[in-house]
Amino acid sequence: MIDRFEPKFDSSGLLTAVVVDSVGGAVRMVAFMDREALARTRETGLAHFHSRSRGTLWLKGETSGNTLEVDEILVDCDQDAIVLRCRPRGPTCHTGAESCFFRKLDGDSLVSAED
Repeated sequence: MIDRFEPKFDSSGLLTAVVVDSVGGAVRMVAFMDREALARTRETGLAHFHSRSRGTLWLKGETSGNTLEVDEILVDCDQDAIVLRCRPRGPTCHTGAESCFFRKLDGDSLVSAED
């Protein structure tokens, strides 16, 4: 087993990052990180990601103020995905929902996951 952090980025230079709430354990969002986003996250303690649509680095909450303070970074066995245990400062989803996972599948329909 490798004891050294050697992240394996995909062919696009990205890692999958799953954000979970440090307190309740709820999944808040899934995003992608490139080397720069991972480095900035580790340096600042605030979650940074790579925006695939804009092709650039973004600090979660840079416009809304709803940042994610990183308590811990978990690395999977293959080092190609990570889990960020975070303390959210406000809603995580751009829709204003606490989590990006606010809907569930009911047959072929999406319904509120809070029912």
